[in-house]
Amino acid sequence: MSLELVSFKICPFVQRAVITLLHENIPYNITYINLAKPPEWFNSISPFGKVPVLKVDDEHIIFESAIIDEYLNEICTGNLLPTDPLQRAIDRSWIEFATNLTLDFSGMVHAKDKTSYDAKLEQTQKQLLWLERKIGSGSYFNGDKFSLVDIAYAPLFMRTDLLKVTDTLFPANDFPKLSAWSERLLTLPELSHSVVSDFDILLKSHITKNAPYAATQLNLI
Repeated sequence: MSLELVSFKICPFVQRAVITLLHENIPYNITYINLAKPPEWFNSISPFGKVPVLKVDDEHIIFESAIIDEYLNEICTGNLLPTDPLQRAIDRSWIEFATNLTLDFSGMVHAKDKTSYDAKLEQTQKQLLWLERKIGSGSYFNGDKFSLVDIAYAPLFMRTDLLKVTDTLFPANDFPKLSAWSERLLTLPELSHSVVSDFDILLKSHITKNAPYAATQLNLI
């Protein structure tokens, strides 16, 4: 079986799939595209015009990061989701929550004016409060067992750390469990190896070019 992941270099949702591939030691190829000017072949395989897209044996297409991650889990150990149906559904709920949180954070760091920036900042902080209340005392979201939930949030924490907004969004004194979880995920080798070598430059340049107001608030310019 051959796997090809179609990616945009700074997309957090593609990064989830890469983390899973690395964690499970699954061989894969990755193809990077420019989402602003996608090639015609990409438009013919991605119904939403989004990444990630996973090509299986150059024939079958899977899209949406949560579904790709579940597929990768199922073809390997199967250990990244609980076996209990109820707990598995709960995990899927919090993975969906991660998607919405990531989109709100992205809206904040790409805001073009103060009103949009402040609204997304407030919404992001509200959702982080939900996480702080949900997280337990273990090493990961599900206690001591690493899961797809951890993978879903790791790209977000990489970005809050890189853009130096962690203390603004969830200061350790107010968010002790979330802060500890974030710091733990940031040490994962799968996370550091899931992005291109110039990821920080590309992300900051993208924000500066497309959202000068947010770039000013983030001290990028």
